[in-house]
Amino acid sequence: MSVDVCAVVLAAGEGRRLRPLTEHLPKALCPVGNVPLLDRALERVRYHGLDTAVNACYLGHLVAAHVGDRAHLSVEPGDPLGTAGGLGLLRDWIGGRGVLVGNADAYLATEGLAPGADIAALLENWDGETARLLGVPGPPHEFGGHRFAGFSLLPWDLVKDLEPEPSDLVRLAWRPAERQGRLEVVEYPGTYLDTGTPADYLAANLHAVHQKELVAEDAVVTGALDGAVIGAGAHVAGRVHRGVVWPGGVVTAGETLTDAIRVGRSLTVPAH
Repeated sequence: MSVDVCAVVLAAGEGRRLRPLTEHLPKALCPVGNVPLLDRALERVRYHGLDTAVNACYLGHLVAAHVGDRAHLSVEPGDPLGTAGGLGLLRDWIGGRGVLVGNADAYLATEGLAPGADIAALLENWDGETARLLGVPGPPHEFGGHRFAGFSLLPWDLVKDLEPEPSDLVRLAWRPAERQGRLEVVEYPGTYLDTGTPADYLAANLHAVHQKELVAEDAVVTGALDGAVIGAGAHVAGRVHRGVVWPGGVVTAGETLTDAIRVGRSLTVPAH
């Protein structure tokens, strides 16, 4: 690839469908397999050695503290600007480059491939003019027979006129490119989940641990686990069946957590 490309990881959204989990953490920081979603996205783009920015808005101070100096940070004032507005605010930073855009909440995994290697086809032999989307077979059939799978690659000419105002890439970039005959869908070879609902969030966690168990080193587990992700500092004396216990969470003796996410001592979010 001879075209200069940077990366932007979108982490500004509220994650409304994931409430009440996102009343405690922005969706980008919700852990999957005990790794924040944002860290998974950063690992994926850093695999390609790309100069990277992260945008933040909802609970932005938490995102900013988590990112630190690992990426350029763009904090949106007021309400989230959406996917296109977020890029509009970063337009000067992008500065004429192509941009790999990834949703922080996209869970992607391909057996046998490192994170980042699995999206290499988006970047290979890119001409700098075609817009590319990562896709998985639908439904819903959003782009031909595919639905969007969290990452896209945009040429500068589709970014240079974006404004820092509420707007989305579907309307302002992808559909215009599609009408012009320069939108290419690159099929993703693995598993994609958008983690937007408690059900998909739980499914991503269980997929990340191969439907088995993952226990953080400093978690204390005296109960029974059957398909579970147990976070740092958690205490599990009861049973967890197909569940996630967030860092510091508690499942008491005699209690069974099934198809659900536990936050703290008492917040249980059913995955249905």
